[in-house]
Amino acid sequence: MRHALTYDDVALVPQFNNIPSRTEPSLESWLTKSMKIGIPLVASNMDTVIGEELADILIEQGTIPIYHRFTSMEEQIKWVKKYQEKTFISSGIGKLDETRKLLDLGAVGTCIDVAHGHSDRMFHHIEELKRTHPDKQIIAGNVCTAMAYHDLVNAGADAVKVGIGPGAACTTRVVTGFGIPQFTAVQDCARIAEKLRVPLIADGGIRTSRDVVLALAAGASSVMIGKLFALTKESAAQKRKGERGLEAKYRGQASSDFQNEFYGGLKVKTVAEGIDFWAAVTGTAEELINNLLGGIRSGMTYGGARNLKELQRKAEFVQVTATYIQESKPRPE
Repeated sequence: MRHALTYDDVALVPQFNNIPSRTEPSLESWLTKSMKIGIPLVASNMDTVIGEELADILIEQGTIPIYHRFTSMEEQIKWVKKYQEKTFISSGIGKLDETRKLLDLGAVGTCIDVAHGHSDRMFHHIEELKRTHPDKQIIAGNVCTAMAYHDLVNAGADAVKVGIGPGAACTTRVVTGFGIPQFTAVQDCARIAEKLRVPLIADGGIRTSRDVVLALAAGASSVMIGKLFALTKESAAQKRKGERGLEAKYRGQASSDFQNEFYGGLKVKTVAEGIDFWAAVTGTAEELINNLLGGIRSGMTYGGARNLKELQRKAEFVQVTATYIQESKPRPE
C-alpha cells in the first residue's frame, strides 16, 4: 500500500537566498501550454464563485476568468461577447455544438469540467473539439493520477486540472472512498508534466497562501481556488446579512442544493457528493489576491527562487506530524 500526503503533512525546507527583495520574484506562469498568465491564481468555474464583477478584477490582476456552464446559452453568449479573448467557457462532455458556437464567438478556450475526467467520453470530447478548433485551448479534468494526466494530454488537452475530493464543499471521498490526498496527487502528476510540458492546475484544498506555495512548489503551474473567492464581496455567491455580518453561500456543484436548483426539482439519480453552507464574507477579491500573492512572494524568497520554475527545481520537502501545524501557529496565551 502506497503512502500519500495532504498539504498539512509536508513542509518546505528553506534554501539559500540571494534575492534582495520580496518584490523581485516573477509570478508569471503558464495556464495552458501556449497561454501565460501574470499570476498563478485562477478562480473556480463555479456558479457561486465566478461572475462579471469578479471576472473584471481577475483580468485586472493578470489572470483569466473561466465562466461556469450552469446557466442558459443566452447568458453564456452574453459573457463571451463581453470578454472575447479574455475568457474561457466551461463545458461538460455533451453539447458539442453549443461549445463550438461559444468558441466561434471568441472564447479563448473551454474547461471541460467533469467529476471524473479519466474516461473514454472525455477523450472523445477533447479529440472532437481539437478536430474542429485546433487553435482553441482545452483545460480538462478533474483527475488525480499520473496516468490520467498523461492520457488527457495524449487526447489533446492543453492543461489538466488535478484534484478529486479536496474541495471545501466536496464530499466525494466521504461518499465513495475514492480520491488521493492533494499534495501527492499534484506531485505525482507534476513528474509527468515536467516531461510532457503541459501545465497542471492544482484544484482544491487551498485555505491559505501556505497551501498555494506548497502546490506550486510541488509542480503546479497555477492553483484553482473556490471557497476563498466565493467569500469575497465581488463573487457571484448569494449574499445575506447574518450574525457575523455579511455572509455568502458557497456550494459544491454536486451538492443537493445545487442539484435541486439546476435540475428544476427533477429527481437526480445520483447521491450528492457536496454540501452547501453560509460563511462570513472576508473582504474584497483584490485584498484576497494581494494576501495570497504576498505569501507566494515571501515563500519564493525562503525557497531562493526568482520564478516559479526555480521554486520547483529547488523545492525540498519534509514530511511532518500533526503537531507541526500546532507548533507553527501563534500562541498568544
